[in-house]
Amino acid sequence: MSAVMDNVLNKPAEPASESSPMKADTREDVKSRVTTVAKPSAAKRSFRPFLLAVLPPVFGLALLVLVWEIVAAKNSGFPSPMMTLQEAIIVFSDPFYQKGPNDQGIGWNLLLSLQRVATGFGLAALVGIPLGFMIGRFKFLAGMFNPIISLLKPVSPLAWLPIGLLVFKAANPAAIWAIFICSIWPMIINTAVGVQRVPQDYMNVAKVLNLSEWKIVTKILFPSVLPYMLTGVRLAIGTAWLVIVAAEMLTGGVGIGFWVWDEWNNLNVPHIIIAIVVIGVVGLLLEQGLVALARAFTYEEVRS
Repeated sequence: MSAVMDNVLNKPAEPASESSPMKADTREDVKSRVTTVAKPSAAKRSFRPFLLAVLPPVFGLALLVLVWEIVAAKNSGFPSPMMTLQEAIIVFSDPFYQKGPNDQGIGWNLLLSLQRVATGFGLAALVGIPLGFMIGRFKFLAGMFNPIISLLKPVSPLAWLPIGLLVFKAANPAAIWAIFICSIWPMIINTAVGVQRVPQDYMNVAKVLNLSEWKIVTKILFPSVLPYMLTGVRLAIGTAWLVIVAAEMLTGGVGIGFWVWDEWNNLNVPHIIIAIVVIGVVGLLLEQGLVALARAFTYEEVRS
């Protein structure tokens, strides 16, 4: 009996015949079935990030329009989305018309506001970034300027507007002054923090190599501080764009802020909503442009 069992157990398995339902699959058959099953899965995986990137903003905008429509339905003086869209088509059909110094298209008002922001922001960068390097590099200067920055930074930028009007005797330089004073603080603080966080090992190597101050700034400090500096620049441009609208409302003249106030005086609410959307889009484009600049000029870990 044991001999029979040994023969059965030790007998090699016979390969499946061609006619057998348990026919062994070839490598090509298995590969084709796996590919057939994997293709829809891979396509689904590649399409999912697109949906996750597109659907949330679409649903968010749809919700905003829905709330807007409900508010307009309950308030007869508030324009509906369709009415605002019709007015926007009219406004942007001729954005650069001129009918006098105080009656110009939205394009001219927007360009003048951007010009003021660029001037004030550029002056703030020229002063704030070098000052931030010096404050972060030298403890004496940090001790001298830190109380001044702590005192003046919390002050609203619009509180400086009367000082600008008193000193410059004109609305345009006063608005530029307000942009300058609100933009300079983020640049100074972020640049100084970046300099102070440079690893001490780098500075020790600079001392060993007896590098000049210029080489320390250009070869060691600047590459390390660049991410902090660009963060300060990005924060400053957002604040500057916020302030210019309010400053132009108070000073008058030409600008997107004055355009909003003038349309309010004319009780033209659709134009006010159009200006709000334009201000938001321009601010978003400015910030995204600086984010792209930061990604282009910083290290790989900072980009992520």
